[in-house]
Amino acid sequence: MSGFDENPFGDPTIDNPFADPSVQQVARNTNAQIRVDDYNPFDNQTGSAQIPYAATVPSNSGPAIMQPTEEPPAYTKSAQQIVQQPKPAINTDELQRRQEELERKEQELTRREEEMRQSSYNVRRNNWPPLPEQCCFQPCFYQDIQVDIPLEFQKIVRHLYYLWIFHGVVMIANIFGGILLENMTIVGVGILYTLLFTPFSYLCWFRPAYKAFRSDSSFNFMVFFFIFFFQFVVTTVHAIGISGTGTIGIFTAILTFQKTPWSIFTGIIAIIIALAFAFAAAADLFMISKIHRMYRSTGASMVKARQEFTDVVLRNQHVRSAASNVAAAAVQSQFSQNNTNNTTNNRY
Repeated sequence: MSGFDENPFGDPTIDNPFADPSVQQVARNTNAQIRVDDYNPFDNQTGSAQIPYAATVPSNSGPAIMQPTEEPPAYTKSAQQIVQQPKPAINTDELQRRQEELERKEQELTRREEEMRQSSYNVRRNNWPPLPEQCCFQPCFYQDIQVDIPLEFQKIVRHLYYLWIFHGVVMIANIFGGILLENMTIVGVGILYTLLFTPFSYLCWFRPAYKAFRSDSSFNFMVFFFIFFFQFVVTTVHAIGISGTGTIGIFTAILTFQKTPWSIFTGIIAIIIALAFAFAAAADLFMISKIHRMYRSTGASMVKARQEFTDVVLRNQHVRSAASNVAAAAVQSQFSQNNTNNTTNNRY
């Protein structure tokens, strides 16, 4: 009868967990340490089985504390996942070329800084023609296309400068061709052409073109067009090779094949010189056409050129002094004539 309630009329204890005999036994044996491994649920079949869960908790254990949740580490690519981009291989010649280019630019900047530092009142020292300092002659002009000419016009000015050099080279080749042909007329006239046309072409059409692109001067453009067209006509005549012009042109080269013992060799040299003159004439025509199109696209005209010429003349101190002297002489002459007329009238 011990397994039944002693008071059948009392409150039922089926819902009271502390009425279980096993729980009461554990409560009485609070100092007993029971491990989970030692627990045998089949040891006590009368309901006095020990609960391992209560026994496994030590008596001196504190309250349960939840460990804070740790954030997963940020995703990073591992060394295996990082794809190394292959770097372009640069050979030794490329590195040497870049090094030489950097050194050349550094020397150019150093030279310009030295020129600006040595120049007083921002006056630039003349550097053309490039003559050595020990020479008895000194440069007459300052020329630096990268400094004076705007960036969009530097290429065409540089080509124009190379064309002027090509004209001089063709003139010198014409002299040697005359020596090879044993034609003293071509040699003498060729030397005269070289001494006259080479410096005057620089002064008369390259310098005006240089100043025109430097300061956008319509007057200098007009001077360039006029002189350069004359250069084109003369070069065309030289390329044709009319007898007595003093140059080896196409006609002279054709006749060379029949006059000299070395007709084939000298004829080939003469043909090369004649083709060089023809190429120079074609280059002149191309450059004058291109520069004229650029000039017209800027909105310039003859009126602007006349206005610039008038401004230049009026600002020139020598021209104003000459004009003042002429005006003073005219006034003095008119005054003297009036005095003479008055004296004559009074006499009568």
